[in-house]
Amino acid sequence: MQPAGTLTDPYEAWQVIGLVLTLLVPVYRAASHRYVATAVLGTTAGLTIAAFVDWSNDSTGQFMVGVVLVMMEGLSATALASNVITSVRRSRSPEAPAAR
Repeated sequence: MQPAGTLTDPYEAWQVIGLVLTLLVPVYRAASHRYVATAVLGTTAGLTIAAFVDWSNDSTGQFMVGVVLVMMEGLSATALASNVITSVRRSRSPEAPAAR
């Protein structure tokens, strides 16, 4: 809380953009090799654990609401990104010749 009584976000926009860009690299790599479950669950677990550790010093106990929201958003965002990546990769890969 600012001295004037206004609330500010704890993270700047550049930090959030950096997080997204940093997470896209391992998600892209895992999903492009068809390890979709690893991309989704690994990234989500990392984000959830990081949020829990960072926010666990909250004396009100409300941090768990945020941790659960991070987990749900992490699951949905990485699942969507992984599905898009695998779909694009699948459409660009040459089809195998038909067996005779």
